Amino acid sequence: MSLYINQIKKKIKNKIKLEKIEIIDNSYAHRGHKSFQKGKLHLILEIRSNYLNGLKRLEAERILMKIFKDEFQEKLHALEIRLK
Repeated sequence: MSLYINQIKKKIKNKIKLEKIEIIDNSYAHRGHKSFQKGKLHLILEIRSNYLNGLKRLEAERILMKIFKDEFQEKLHALEIRLK
């Protein structure tokens, strides 16, 4: 799991100038939900980026979601974005 999260961090760092990034696997909190899919992750992305903070929030989230596009088709079910 940590290998996958490290791959995601690297993918983001290659696309966006940032100061700090943390990715938290929150999948355990969703196990009992009706829409839970085994093998699909629920992640929290905490990111501090002067670049993203200079944009409108919606634009910053669009940029991040574009990076995660392929991840949603394979391993990702939900992504909570926290811009710091």
